[in-house]
Amino acid sequence: MGSFYQRDRAWHPPAFTPQYKTSVLRSPQHALLSMEGTVSEMTGPRFGHGQLGPLDNDLIHNFSRDGEPIGQRIIVHGRILDENGRPVPGALLEFWQANAGGRYRHKREAYLAPLDPNFGGCGRTITDDDGRYWFRTIRPGAYPWPNGVNDWRPAHIHFSIFGHAFTQRLITQMYFEGDPMIWQCPIVSTIPDRAAAEQLIAALDRNNTLPMDALAYKFDIVLRGRRSTLFENRMEGN
Repeated sequence: MGSFYQRDRAWHPPAFTPQYKTSVLRSPQHALLSMEGTVSEMTGPRFGHGQLGPLDNDLIHNFSRDGEPIGQRIIVHGRILDENGRPVPGALLEFWQANAGGRYRHKREAYLAPLDPNFGGCGRTITDDDGRYWFRTIRPGAYPWPNGVNDWRPAHIHFSIFGHAFTQRLITQMYFEGDPMIWQCPIVSTIPDRAAAEQLIAALDRNNTLPMDALAYKFDIVLRGRRSTLFENRMEGN
């Protein structure tokens, strides 16, 4: 597509993966079409960088009402890179997650874990000139989901990234190093290459922890190309 590399479909999960049951209905029923990118896809998106608030990247405090949220305090940081490994400055990242008990603040949430009155579970930030980002949050908990009889999602954080064009749009998820539930997850099992799945695991970064405060995890994201960061079986920004 224009000046952007195509995604490697053999690297990404197939659209139809019955063990992840919602893919059965949403997978394509006909052959895919290849189309040239439009000007708007190559030059957008546009968003107001000045509209971010001072606490948008601090999930510990941006929803706090009468105290701090319960859970392990962590820092997540990394770089956003393009298909050639170059940093992507000015990229918008949005992130959302469950609380420490594994519950989302959403009206359709059905899990019995309690809500945390001081945790909203969402935020955003913009990468600096070197493509770097960071935010503070609470490590999310695992939770059950109605896929199989006893399926659970490992602890994870959702990401939405807008690069310099809509073709660089990426929606993905980040897991935590050392979590044994990652390899028991039906969604992760849709990824055909273990090396691809390992791209979604943030490494514990002891060099950037805050003593007596927060652990740090490092998570780099590649927007396109043959080794782009991936997740599920929806290839955003094609």
